[in-house]
Amino acid sequence: MVRLVGCLASTFQLLIEPDKALLYAEWHRAWYHYYMIEAVNITSAPTEALNADTRSSIIQLCLVAFQEEDFRNLFSYIPSGGLHILAYRGAEVVGHAVVTTRWLQPEGQRLLKTAYVDAVATLPIYQGQSIGSAVMRHLASVIPDYEIACLATERVSFYARLGWEEWRGPLAGRKEAEMMPTPEQTGIMILRLAHTPPLDLDASLTVEYDGRIW
Repeated sequence: MVRLVGCLASTFQLLIEPDKALLYAEWHRAWYHYYMIEAVNITSAPTEALNADTRSSIIQLCLVAFQEEDFRNLFSYIPSGGLHILAYRGAEVVGHAVVTTRWLQPEGQRLLKTAYVDAVATLPIYQGQSIGSAVMRHLASVIPDYEIACLATERVSFYARLGWEEWRGPLAGRKEAEMMPTPEQTGIMILRLAHTPPLDLDASLTVEYDGRIW
């Protein structure tokens, strides 16, 4: 009861002293930014460098975030050759994305070395705290050897805020000489990098088949 009265008294004081309320709001924003964002450490590591505990943490993160059992097989699909972006709070993995090398060919262009992004996830308890955005910005900074980045998503607006663009033209996969149109595919987004050639987002876009299309 004493705590409740004290809390109500503090709230009333803030209401009648707007300058203090403003200072409190500024303090709260600073606290939130430090403990919820700056306290997160983001790093990257190749698949081959991940130990068993880290792999298990990534799988659990993806299972909780996506509620899809297939993520138990993540490291069967990416046994090597991936680049993982990891967000840590202390020793806990709270955010993740992985890049693998694929090949895209926009209409009228040669094949482009593509940073294909998968398994972008944040632990639900930390969602809405800019961790996913920080992971994706870090990812964009560690792929200088690629000519373009690509991903498939249902969250178009989230990636658009980070500079990604949705491909508007026809989409297809290519397996050797066979073309496999994917007219029902949506949410294919690209990120222009330093070496990305001029693009027409309304032209066709083809991805080389590597066991999947998109």
